Amino acid sequence: MVIALDGPAASGKGTLARLISDHYGFAHLDTGTLYRGVAWVVLNENGDPSDAEIAAGAAKAFEIEKIENADIRTKEVGAAASVVAANSGVRAALLEFQRRFAVTPPRGAPGAVLDGRDIGTVVCPDATVKFFVTASPQIRAHRRWLELVESRPDLKESDIYQDLLERDARDAAREDAPMQAAADAELLDTTHLSIDAAFAAARRVIDGVFRHCG
Repeated sequence: MVIALDGPAASGKGTLARLISDHYGFAHLDTGTLYRGVAWVVLNENGDPSDAEIAAGAAKAFEIEKIENADIRTKEVGAAASVVAANSGVRAALLEFQRRFAVTPPRGAPGAVLDGRDIGTVVCPDATVKFFVTASPQIRAHRRWLELVESRPDLKESDIYQDLLERDARDAAREDAPMQAAADAELLDTTHLSIDAAFAAARRVIDGVFRHCG
């Protein structure tokens, strides 16, 4: 069983993916961590994320262990991650890792939950269940601001809003695996939903598919 969740940043898909994986006992992979990890490696080595050769080389040599103690959730790493994710060489290097995880989940888990930008369209087009999780840019910016403002009190919500718009544009416009909803994905708009309500809605879809599959 493979459950795919795609959507823009701060839409709630990561939290939802973790809740789903815990509820069903499935393994979870935040694929954004891979791209953030590659971006962090490039920046840490004083490289340019927009340099296709450097970014692809970092992706080919990437190992999760390299970022165990790294802060990959900074604004700079997030922006760089969006840049390296548009690199076809980076995507090709990380694609096989993601597919292996989906087909053979770690620790013998009975299924896998993957969240990202192109899971249902490219990584796992045959996923058992697909969601496209979204929310208005204003709501997403506010959520991200709430996450970060305690550690960064000078952070402006308007700056986050602008960053999200720019990142959305990059992710949707890239030639290789742009962010978009799979034709057979369930749309889940969390603009006016609490995480509990979104989780309940996702469970109804998943349980319905599981009953149908027998």
